[in-house]
Amino acid sequence: MSILAIDAGTTGVTALVVSNRGQILSRGYQEFEQHFPKPGWVEHDPEQIWQAVLAACSRALDLSDEAPTALGITNQRETAVMWDGVTLASPTNAIVWQDRRTSDLTKELQQLNTDDWIRARTGLNLDPYFTSSKFLWWKRNLPQIWREVESGKLKLGTVDSYLVARLSGGAFHITDCSNASRTQLMNLETANWDSELLEAFGIPLHALPRITSSWGELAKTDPEHFLGLSLPISGIAGDQQAALFGQSAFEKGESKATYGTGAFILTNTGEEIVRSSHGLLATVAWQAPSGAITYASEGSVFVAGAAVQWLRDGLGIIERSSDVEQLARRSGSSDSVVFVPSLTGLGAPFWNADIRGSLLGITRGTSSSNIAFATLEAIAFQVNAVLGAMQQDLGEPIAAMRVDGGAAANDLLMQLQADCSGHDVVRARVLESTGFGAALLAGLGAGIFEDLGQLRALNETERRFTPELDRSEDYRRWLKAVEITASFS
Repeated sequence: MSILAIDAGTTGVTALVVSNRGQILSRGYQEFEQHFPKPGWVEHDPEQIWQAVLAACSRALDLSDEAPTALGITNQRETAVMWDGVTLASPTNAIVWQDRRTSDLTKELQQLNTDDWIRARTGLNLDPYFTSSKFLWWKRNLPQIWREVESGKLKLGTVDSYLVARLSGGAFHITDCSNASRTQLMNLETANWDSELLEAFGIPLHALPRITSSWGELAKTDPEHFLGLSLPISGIAGDQQAALFGQSAFEKGESKATYGTGAFILTNTGEEIVRSSHGLLATVAWQAPSGAITYASEGSVFVAGAAVQWLRDGLGIIERSSDVEQLARRSGSSDSVVFVPSLTGLGAPFWNADIRGSLLGITRGTSSSNIAFATLEAIAFQVNAVLGAMQQDLGEPIAAMRVDGGAAANDLLMQLQADCSGHDVVRARVLESTGFGAALLAGLGAGIFEDLGQLRALNETERRFTPELDRSEDYRRWLKAVEITASFS
C-alpha cells in the first residue's frame, strides 16, 4: 500500500508517493507563477495552483509502480483563497501569507484589541501575516464580490480548503485544526470559529470551512475532477505542523527546525497552550479524531538559506549554495567576523522589521571563507535565539532538536547548531518532512499505520550531532552585534 502526499508550497507543488514502510517511491514537482501587482503585494492565481497540483501528482504517479490508497495534504499557511462553491472558479487572486497590504487594517484593528484579547484567543500577533485581515481587505475593497460571499455563493478558506474543494468537485468544504489556527479566527481553546473574532474581522461564519481533525475520514476525491482517482483524503496539516509530525516530534518538549529560505522552529507543548511572553506564537500542532489537541510554540527566522543565496548572488563568492560548507571549512572559523543577516528584517524573537543587515569585525585579513563561516554561524545563532525564547516560555530545557529542509544537509551548519544550542541535533533520513508528514497523517487516518509508535520508526535518524565546543561567547557577541546593528536602523 502507498500514500499520495500533496505539498502545496509557496512557489510550487511537490507530490510524493510514500510506501507503508516510509520509503519515498516517487516525486513530482511543478512551479507556479508569483504575482506582484504592487509593492508589498504578493498574489497567486488559485487555478495555477490547482494545475500545478495536477501536474505534480501526474508526474509522481507515472513514476510509481504502486497505486495509492490514501491522500494527504500539506500547504502554505495563512494564504487567503476565495472560490465559487459550484463552479470552483476563483473571482480574484489569492492573497499570499507574505503580502503586507493589510498593515493599515491591522493598525486600525489594534484599536479594538483591548488587553490584547485577539492574541489571548488565538495565540497570534495582530499582523498582516495571518489570514483574517486578508478576508477583511476583500470585504473593504471588493464589495461586489463580497456580496456573493455573504449570499453563500462564494467560499472562503486557506489553500488546504481550496484543494479539498477541487479534489472533491466541491463536495467538501473543510479545513483541519492546524490550518484553522493560523487564520486568527479560531479560538485555540475550543478549536471552533470564534464569534467575536468573526465580528471583529467582518467574516460570515457560513462562508468558512468546517474545522476537522488532522487525520481520519475527512473527505474523498472525485475521479471526474482528480485524475480518475477515488481516494480518501485522510490527512491534512499546515506545512510547519506537518514537518513537526514528519519528524516524529510527538512528545512534549520535542522540537524541529526546518531550514529553507527562512527557518521555522516548532516545539511540541503537549496539551498546554503556551502564550509566549518572549515574541513567539502559540499554535495547534495537530488534532486527533478523538478531539484531543496537541499544541506547539513557534518561532520564525526570516533569513536562513537566503543568507547563503546572498553570498552566491550578491557577493559572488560561491557558485552554488551547496558550496558554502566547503568554503567555510577552508578557514574553519569566522576570525571574529560577525554577520547579522537581517536582509529582510529580523523575525522571532526580535521582531524588528526595519533593521538592516551588517558585517562586523572585518580586517584586511578577512577572507571569503571567514564570511562564509560567519554566515553559517549566524543561521545557527538565529535559531538558537528562538530556542532560548522557547525554553524561557516553557520554563524547562527542550529535548533534542530534529532538523529538516535543504540546508539541514550541511554538516558544518548542523554541528554549529549543536554547539551553540548545547543540544543534540538529530537529522532524519527523510529531509522532506512536510510532504512526508502529510503522508504519515494520511496513512494514520486511513488505517495504514496503527499508532504514533509505528510512525516514529519510519523516519530513522540519519545522523546525530552532539555539542563539541562551547560557543556561548560567540553567541553573546552576535547578540551584541544585533543591538549595534539595530541602533543604526
